[in-house]
Amino acid sequence: MLELRPSCEGCGKTLPPNANDAMICSFECTFCEVCALTTLRNVCPNCGGNFQHRPIRPAAMLAKHPATPDRHPVRVDEAAHDAFFARYRDTPPSQR
Repeated sequence: MLELRPSCEGCGKTLPPNANDAMICSFECTFCEVCALTTLRNVCPNCGGNFQHRPIRPAAMLAKHPATPDRHPVRVDEAAHDAFFARYRDTPPSQR
Protein backbone atom coordinates (compact mmCIF):
# COMPACT_ATOMS: atom_id res chain seq x y z
CA MET A 1 0.00 0.00 0.00
CA LEU A 2 1.32 3.46 -0.84
CA GLU A 3 2.49 5.60 2.07
CA LEU A 4 1.06 8.76 0.48
CA ARG A 5 4.01 10.81 1.65
CA PRO A 6 2.96 14.30 2.71
CA SER A 7 5.54 16.52 1.01
CA CYS A 8 7.73 17.09 -2.02
CA GLU A 9 11.29 15.88 -1.58
CA GLY A 10 12.46 18.61 -3.95
CA CYS A 11 10.93 21.83 -2.60
CA GLY A 12 9.09 20.79 0.55
CA LYS A 13 5.62 21.64 -0.78
CA THR A 14 2.82 20.01 1.19
CA LEU A 15 1.15 17.21 -0.79
CA PRO A 16 -1.98 15.99 0.99
CA PRO A 17 -3.40 12.56 0.10
CA ASN A 18 -5.77 14.13 -2.45
CA ALA A 19 -3.12 16.29 -4.17
CA ASN A 20 -3.53 16.24 -7.95
CA ASP A 21 0.08 17.35 -8.47
CA ALA A 22 1.82 14.65 -6.42
CA MET A 23 4.09 12.43 -8.50
CA ILE A 24 5.92 9.25 -7.51
CA CYS A 25 8.49 6.84 -8.93
CA SER A 26 8.28 3.07 -8.48
CA PHE A 27 10.01 3.39 -5.08
CA GLU A 28 7.46 6.01 -4.04
CA CYS A 29 9.90 8.89 -3.99
CA THR A 30 7.47 11.79 -3.91
CA PHE A 31 7.77 15.12 -5.71
CA CYS A 32 5.38 17.84 -6.78
CA GLU A 33 4.66 17.98 -10.50
CA VAL A 34 6.82 21.09 -10.99
CA CYS A 35 9.89 19.49 -9.41
CA ALA A 36 9.35 16.09 -11.08
CA LEU A 37 8.83 17.38 -14.61
CA THR A 38 10.81 20.61 -14.65
CA THR A 39 13.70 20.51 -12.20
CA LEU A 40 14.24 16.74 -12.35
CA ARG A 41 13.18 16.34 -16.00
CA ASN A 42 11.22 13.14 -15.26
CA VAL A 43 14.25 11.27 -13.86
CA CYS A 44 14.09 10.36 -10.17
CA PRO A 45 17.29 11.53 -8.42
CA ASN A 46 17.18 8.51 -6.13
CA CYS A 47 16.65 5.58 -8.51
CA GLY A 48 16.71 6.88 -12.10
CA GLY A 49 13.11 5.88 -12.71
CA ASN A 50 10.39 8.05 -14.21
CA PHE A 51 7.43 9.66 -12.46
CA GLN A 52 3.69 9.08 -12.61
CA HIS A 53 0.88 10.95 -10.90
CA ARG A 54 0.21 9.45 -7.51
CA PRO A 55 -3.27 7.87 -7.33
CA ILE A 56 -5.87 9.33 -4.99
CA ARG A 57 -6.99 7.01 -2.20
CA PRO A 58 -10.79 7.11 -1.76
CA ALA A 59 -11.93 8.89 1.44
CA ALA A 60 -13.38 5.73 3.02
CA MET A 61 -10.11 3.87 2.49
CA LEU A 62 -8.05 6.86 3.62
CA ALA A 63 -9.95 6.81 6.93
CA LYS A 64 -9.21 3.09 7.28
CA HIS A 65 -5.63 3.29 5.95
CA PRO A 66 -4.34 6.83 6.61
CA ALA A 67 -1.42 8.50 4.87
CA THR A 68 1.91 8.61 6.65
CA PRO A 69 2.59 11.87 8.51
CA ASP A 70 6.36 11.41 8.09
CA ARG A 71 7.91 14.06 5.87
CA HIS A 72 11.01 13.10 3.91
CA PRO A 73 13.86 15.60 3.90
CA VAL A 74 14.21 18.07 1.05
CA ARG A 75 17.49 16.89 -0.39
CA VAL A 76 17.93 17.16 -4.15
CA ASP A 77 21.54 18.02 -5.01
CA GLU A 78 21.06 19.73 -8.37
CA ALA A 79 24.69 19.33 -9.48
CA ALA A 80 24.65 15.61 -8.69
CA HIS A 81 21.28 15.25 -10.41
CA ASP A 82 22.63 16.92 -13.56
CA ALA A 83 25.29 14.20 -13.78
CA PHE A 84 22.69 11.53 -13.00
CA PHE A 85 20.35 12.96 -15.65
CA ALA A 86 23.14 12.95 -18.25
CA ARG A 87 23.37 9.18 -17.81
CA TYR A 88 19.63 8.64 -18.46
CA ARG A 89 18.43 11.51 -20.67
CA ASP A 90 18.43 9.48 -23.89
CA THR A 91 17.26 6.21 -22.35
CA PRO A 92 13.51 5.56 -22.18
CA PRO A 93 12.27 4.66 -18.67
CA SER A 94 11.51 1.09 -19.75
CA GLN A 95 15.20 0.59 -20.67
CA ARG A 96 16.93 2.28 -17.73
